[in-house]
Formats: sequence, C-alpha cells, structure tokens
Amino acid sequence: MKKITGVLIMLLVVGLVNGFAQEGPDLADEYFKKGEFEKAYTIYQKLMKTGASKQLISQYVESAVKLNKIADAEKVIRRLIKSDDKNPYVLLQAGVLEESRNDSAKADVYFNKAMSVASSNVNGLPELAQDFAEKLKATWAIKVLKKGREQSREPLAYAGELARLYGAVGQKENMIDELLHWGLIPGNRDNVQAMLQDNLKDADQKMLETVLYKKVQENPNEMFYTEMLVWYLTQKKEFYKAFIQERALDKRLKLTGVRVYDLGAVALQNKDYKNAAAMFEYVAKEYPQGQLYAFARRLVIKAREEQVKNTYPVDNSEIRKLIADYQKMFQELGKNNRTLEALRSTANLYAFYLDEKDTAITILQLATEISKNEKAFIDRCKLDMGDIYLLKGEPWEATLLYSQVEKSQKEELLGYEAKLRNARLHYYKGEFELSKEVLDILKQATSREIANDAGALSLLIMDNTGMDSDSNETAMKEFASIELMLFQNKVDSAALALNQMYAKYKDHSLADNILWLRANTLIKQNKIDEALQDLEKISANYGEDVLGDDALFLTAKTYEENKQDKPKAMELYNQLLQKYPGSIFGADARKRFRALRGDTIN
Repeated sequence: MKKITGVLIMLLVVGLVNGFAQEGPDLADEYFKKGEFEKAYTIYQKLMKTGASKQLISQYVESAVKLNKIADAEKVIRRLIKSDDKNPYVLLQAGVLEESRNDSAKADVYFNKAMSVASSNVNGLPELAQDFAEKLKATWAIKVLKKGREQSREPLAYAGELARLYGAVGQKENMIDELLHWGLIPGNRDNVQAMLQDNLKDADQKMLETVLYKKVQENPNEMFYTEMLVWYLTQKKEFYKAFIQERALDKRLKLTGVRVYDLGAVALQNKDYKNAAAMFEYVAKEYPQGQLYAFARRLVIKAREEQVKNTYPVDNSEIRKLIADYQKMFQELGKNNRTLEALRSTANLYAFYLDEKDTAITILQLATEISKNEKAFIDRCKLDMGDIYLLKGEPWEATLLYSQVEKSQKEELLGYEAKLRNARLHYYKGEFELSKEVLDILKQATSREIANDAGALSLLIMDNTGMDSDSNETAMKEFASIELMLFQNKVDSAALALNQMYAKYKDHSLADNILWLRANTLIKQNKIDEALQDLEKISANYGEDVLGDDALFLTAKTYEENKQDKPKAMELYNQLLQKYPGSIFGADARKRFRALRGDTIN
C-alpha cells in the first residue's frame, strides 16, 4: 500500500512539472512564433509576475499591442518601473506602448529617460542602442550612440555601428562620413570598402567621390583618405585621376615612388597603357637612384610597346622607336640581370614585327648566357625561340625547344605552357590525332587558362575530324593554316583567307569557328562593325553551340571597349548571365556589368 502511495505521489509531481513546462516560456514562444498571440499573451502575463528577461518583456509587450491590451500591459510595465526605475530596457518598452497609442511625445519622454539611465553604466549606451536597433528604431539608436561617443570623448567611438545605422535610414552622406572615421582605426580598411560596395549604388557615387576629395584636402597627411580615393578611382578605371592623388601623396610624404609604381602595374594590367607609362616615367624620373628605377625604366617602354602593338595597323616605325628606347636603356643600365626581360621584349619585337628573326634569336641567346642559372628565365627564352623557329617555318627546331622546356619544367606551369605549344604545333601541321592526345592530358592542367585553351582546341578537333574524314580533314587543315598565319602576324592575309573559307564552307560544321576567328581578326584590324556582324551571326545561328557564350561575351566587351556603348554592353552582359548561367565568362561578365552600373568593386 505504501509503495502504491509513493508511486501516485511521484506521478502527481511529474504531472505538475509537465504542466508547468506546458505553461512555461518555451510554449509561449512557440505560440508567439506561430502568431497565436492570445495563447502566448496568457502565458506571458503569468510569467511576468515571477521575473522578466528582455525577450519575455519584448514579446509580452508585442503580444499586448497585437491584441490591443495596451492598458493591461501598461500596468505591468509601470509595476516593473516602480520596482526598478534604473532598467533602461523596461523604459524603452514603456515608450513602445506609448507609441502604439500614437503618443509620440510620451514615448520620447520614456526613450530619453532610458538613454539617461543607460548613460550611468559604462556599457549601457551601446547595449541600449542595440536594443533600439532590434526594435527598428535606428534614429533613436543613432542618438544613443552619439551620446555614447560624446560621453567617451573618443571621436571615432562607435563609427562602424553608426555607419550601419545611417545606412539603414538612408542617410548616405553621414554613413560615408562614419565609415571613413571607422577606417582610420587600423585593420578596418577592407571592411569599409566592403560596406561601401554593398551600400552605394550608381546615384551615390558622385557623393562618395566628393566626400573623399574633401577629406583629402582637409587632411593632406592622412594616407587613409588618399588610399580610399585611389581605391575608388581605380574601381572606376580613372587611372589618371588616381595617379594625380598618388603623385601628390608621394611627394608630400616622400614614399620613394612605391605606391605610384604599384598603381602603374594595375593600369598596365587594365590596358590603360598611356597612363601606366606616365606613372612608370614619374618613378624613373623622380627616383633615379631608387630600387625601382630599373624596373620602372623598362616598364615605361613596355607600356608604350603594348599601346603600339594594340593599335592596328601596327606602325613599324613605332616598333623601331621602341627598340631604340630599349637600346638606350641597355646603354645606361647594361645588359645584365636587371634588363633580362627588356632583352626578351626586344627580341620579340624584331621577330614578330620587323621580320628580323635571326637578330631575335641572337638576342635571346645572349639573354640566356647572361641569366646563367636562372632556369625559369632560360626556359621562357627557349619558348620564345621555339615560336620564332615556327615563324621561320622550321617546326622541328620549334618542337625540340618546346620539348626541352617540357622536360625541364615538368609539373610546373611553364612546362604545361610548353606542352600546349607542342600541341598547337601538331595542330598547325595537320597532325590532329597527335595534337588531341596532348590536349586531352592538358585539360587536367593546374592552370585554368591552359586547361580552357586545351579543352577548346581539343573540342574543335573532335567536332570537325570525324566520320567523313577526308572532307573534314581538308577543311580543318585549311583552318589550322589560317591560325598559323595569325600566329605569324600575317593578319591581312589571314583575313582574306577567312573570307574565302567562309564562302566555301558556309554550311560546314566549321562555319561558326570560321566566323569566330574572322570576328577576332576584324577586331585586330579595327573593323569593329564588321566584327560585330560576325559575332551576331554566331549568336543568332549557333547560340546553343559551344561558341554561343564566347560570342555573346566578346560582343558585350566590344560594345564596352570599342564602341563605348555602356547601356548596350550592360544589356549584353546581363543577357549572358541569364542565358548561360554556367559560362566560364560569368564572373567576368558580372564584374564588368557592376562596374558599368557604377558599383565600387573590390
């Protein structure tokens, strides 16, 4: 009997505990999340008598407002204030209740009192600001943090938090100002750039530029502001404006040209050859005894060289001027380890533009003798010499040199490059099966660029050398011979041959490839409208084939860079992202689209 009684008591206790759990905060929260506010409110009302956490108070008040039981909630909140009038969160909730009555004046009284109470605690104000932010009261959160900054006497206090809050209420200029304050704290620059990128759109760009120029003028010795302005201008590809800022900072702080040199490298990479040359020239002129002098001296000529090579038709007299500039540099600096790359450049100018192939090989041989044990440089020269032997029509000499580099640089990027050149050489000679074997190995290469090039050429061979082998191989050999002409810089001859080939093979499986090669050749000839016609033919007739995304991307890029038609380029980049979501050009198209739209990009 005693045992039975004990069991009954235990069951009763368990039942009571379970009943309490059922009426506890977890159940109330569950009702609250589901929007069953009546049930949640009933439990919260009971729980408020036993003590209250922030979450409990918040959800109790919100439930009361939803159910229009504001008077009941006010009694509970007043009781909490009476028992502890130093709790800023309870005062905040009292203000929320007044707001629900549309009494903003009384609400402000409570909010100000909450701020006054919080200011007596070292962490009170930032915590209260967070509470206001969670209630979507960004304007009050800003007031609280500004009071906290004033109280701390730290002019940069809470800059990051204030920037986010200003962004939330659409006060972009104040957001920018606070972000730039925040960036003065070491380690925050990347975060500042990311927030600007995420929050500023096209309409805000001029504002950012104006604020940055003002900051630079007011604080000429503060590098951070100039860094930010240069970053902004670089994203906009306004390299000349960026150069002016870097040059002024360099002179003012005596930075030995390092930052100007780095900016020049970025401009060169972005094909702004004119401004890149100006930057390298500045470094060479201002710091003739500096460590960067020899590099800057070479890159001045290199930037001009790229400009000449990318202006069709290439002016041979300009090529000779470039060679003369390199020769002057050799006279000044000598032919040594510092001028090895300049020797390579000179050799390639002789070979590819002046048709002086033997002179080019002599220069490269000299460069390899000077470099002695610099294996990678020697192998790059061997690749150059292989290319020149291919220009001379001596493929066996070319493949011998490529193979030497393959062996010397096995499993290295240069080795893969040599293997790719050997595969292309087989292709030019019409040895398609042998070429494809090498290309299929290279598709697994560590370099994405080499793997992509190998994959594209392998696919071209596979698609166009098949069952009807005689006619297909004849067409492929013609096509490969034209590609060899282009490699040999015989652009006009290649263009004429492509016209003839397209007329002959308009209905062949190679037709889209012929159009693609002709479009690229026409761009080299600066015949932009004709090139666009060929690219549009590919998009219209072969859009679902392998060159569909290539053609659309090049069309967009041509409208951007050659036609300077921003809206059309944006339309086409967006079209590519929609039509070819898995394209290898997707990331670049997205980046270009955002840059044209005016977003700042990391």
